[in-house]
Amino acid sequence: MLDFFKLIRYKNLLIIAITQYLMRYCIVNPILRISGFELQLDHFHFVLLVLSSVLITAAGYVINDYFDTKTDMLNRPDTVLVGINISRRQAMAIHILLNILGVGTGFYLSIKVGIFAIGLAYFLASGVLWFYSTTYKRQFLIGNLIVAVFTAMVPFIVVVFEVPLLNRVYREVLLQHNMNFNIILAWVGGFAIFAFLATLIREIIKDIEDFEGDMAFGRNTLPVVLGIKTTKTIVVAIIIVNVVLLIYVYLRYLLWMVNGRLDYITLLYFLICIVIPFIYLAFQTIRADTRVHYHRASNLTKLIMLSGVLYSVVAFFIINYTFQPA
Repeated sequence: MLDFFKLIRYKNLLIIAITQYLMRYCIVNPILRISGFELQLDHFHFVLLVLSSVLITAAGYVINDYFDTKTDMLNRPDTVLVGINISRRQAMAIHILLNILGVGTGFYLSIKVGIFAIGLAYFLASGVLWFYSTTYKRQFLIGNLIVAVFTAMVPFIVVVFEVPLLNRVYREVLLQHNMNFNIILAWVGGFAIFAFLATLIREIIKDIEDFEGDMAFGRNTLPVVLGIKTTKTIVVAIIIVNVVLLIYVYLRYLLWMVNGRLDYITLLYFLICIVIPFIYLAFQTIRADTRVHYHRASNLTKLIMLSGVLYSVVAFFIINYTFQPA
């Protein structure tokens, strides 16, 4: 049983679930309550939403390990499960079952919100994850972008299901007062963009870490095609873009958010938990020259991503306790 949980990356799945709960209850719900609105997707169906995200992601991890066995035996032999502790037939069966449950739940939820195309998107996502493991992962940059997009969708899928229901229930009120829910899309979209860029950074660092194995098996990853030095430059450039965007968002939207006063809480959080770690990550990436160094940089990126998600808790307190009319 422990091997099964390792296979589906249970720690990552837990972070996915936590992220979606934080988006719903720390961002979406407080913003709605300020305007006198209420969540429309009931908790049972929201649990199904989280479950569908977890199931499809787990299926993606399984099929990725299924097709990556040879490469992983060279890059990280201690982590290989498929073909050793779990047979390839068992792994494929687990993948199929998880996919059926995840896509089926997604279709059911799409009917619930009245947008059948969302269900088709779940089916498409399942297919993309399959082709990612078999083909896209071996192609220049495409695999990195796919993983980054899927990570960005983790927080954003919460509003994809909630906003259509809100528009349907509050349609008359919205039309009468010329209102919309764009502020919710903007808030959660900000988390999604951060997740996209941070994931892209981590995926590229992981490619540098796996350079030898990818080179041996003919994979066209960034470090294989462009070289490690150029790839490091790209990583640092994306880090700079992420930091600049954080500064812009703070100065443009959050600076005076608290009753017309400077939001020092967000400033300190951004600096201590995100910006300074990003700067350290940039220097660590530049100086890295062994697999151990790159692995540490990859883990640091995960911590920065987690810090980005946990800012939603800070935002919750700002919105609920200090974002009030002066």
